[in-house]
Amino acid sequence: MRGKKQMASSLLWYLKEFVRGEWLTKFFTVKTAPLITPPYFRGFPTLTHQECTHCLACMMICPAPNAIEVLKTEGVWNPVIYPGHCVRCGFCVEACPEDVLTAGVLLETQKAEHTSFSATFHLTINPNTCKRCGNCATVCPVNKEIDPYLGGTGTPSSDEVIMRIINGEMRVIHNEKCTGCKTCEKGCPNHAIKVARVVQGVQEVNGV
Repeated sequence: MRGKKQMASSLLWYLKEFVRGEWLTKFFTVKTAPLITPPYFRGFPTLTHQECTHCLACMMICPAPNAIEVLKTEGVWNPVIYPGHCVRCGFCVEACPEDVLTAGVLLETQKAEHTSFSATFHLTINPNTCKRCGNCATVCPVNKEIDPYLGGTGTPSSDEVIMRIINGEMRVIHNEKCTGCKTCEKGCPNHAIKVARVVQGVQEVNGV
């Protein structure tokens, strides 16, 4: 009973506050400042109509799964942004070497401040789950370019490839040649190989 009385008194207090002339006047006559997009606002990336070279740098640096992909339409490559997944970080804009994308003033700021991204990729193979099947070495597009006979033999004949089986173990020989496409990850039946992306921000000072 006491609780009901307290609730009733609280409701009466709120009603008295709401019907005050001052409150009603402010509520119905208040004017908010016009909505102005700030100059530093970063929206979803859009195309600049520069030619895309299909290097996939935008896809490789994107931290949001399924937010961007590079598709070929009528013979032309272009990145496609999916707003439902994009977090508007702008990394794709800064990573693209051809200035294919832009977002707000990000591209102009990057040019003015001479900043860019430098990315490297590191391969690791889990010896406990690797079955030495050689799938990763066979499907790697860089390996295929270096050793054209790889697709037919299934075994690299050159030590210039990124990875190959040596003494019964799959070993990474030339990590620096990895482009980060992750084809090896997708081709491994045991998920034993992983591609890690290491990105550093770079700023030119006095042309260096």
